[in-house]
Amino acid sequence: MDERIARPEGQSATSGNAVGQMPMSVMESLNRGKDAIGDAAAETMRAAASDLQMLRNDLNSLKDTLSRFMVEASTEAMKSARAATSAAVVQAGEAASGLADKGTQMVSTASGQVKTFGGEFESMVRRNPLGALAGAVAIGVLVGALGRRW
Repeated sequence: MDERIARPEGQSATSGNAVGQMPMSVMESLNRGKDAIGDAAAETMRAAASDLQMLRNDLNSLKDTLSRFMVEASTEAMKSARAATSAAVVQAGEAASGLADKGTQMVSTASGQVKTFGGEFESMVRRNPLGALAGAVAIGVLVGALGRRW
């Protein structure tokens, strides 16, 4: 192979590929390329740092939003539980009140029936005092006989 083709212009056959002996335009081009690569790398690093900071801010904002959501959700759950408990208490109170009313009605009805029976018994005794006395003696003998057996 011809040595003129293999070497760049301005280099002698004895100089080899030493960087110090390259023509100035090639050195300047290499330096400009190196500076451009350095500037591009620095800009990329600044952009990456900026993007990373924005990502951190977004994650912090997401964390805050999630925390607020959890607080609100738990507050709403507590409100719902209180409302359900209050409704259950109201229903139990209404049921107890209904039972109390029915109990009062039963007592009132029983009291009325006892009064009616008492009135009927009194009028029967007034109409037939000897029959009432005989019935009372019979009941007394029966109770006395049962009392001796026990």
